[in-house]
Amino acid sequence: MTSTPAAPKTPRSAAAKPPASYEAALEELEQLVAQIDAGQLPLDQLLSRYQRGAELLAFCRQRLAAVENQIQQLEGGELKPWSGA
Repeated sequence: MTSTPAAPKTPRSAAAKPPASYEAALEELEQLVAQIDAGQLPLDQLLSRYQRGAELLAFCRQRLAAVENQIQQLEGGELKPWSGA
């Protein structure tokens, strides 16, 4: 009976760990993009980093939506344009 070699193990605990903050997620996402853009990753690592990037992107979008919702509540339901000053 022949056995196929096992796929390299990807540490799931690190990949599944939620980021500590929006800023931490954004920093990790930027690092992942740089690694992927370098084009030096084996296919399995490329896929795992892409999946982690998708998780981080979803986290960032959720945080931004939550903050926008809080601002709308503070502004009486109306989202006002950012003056930046």
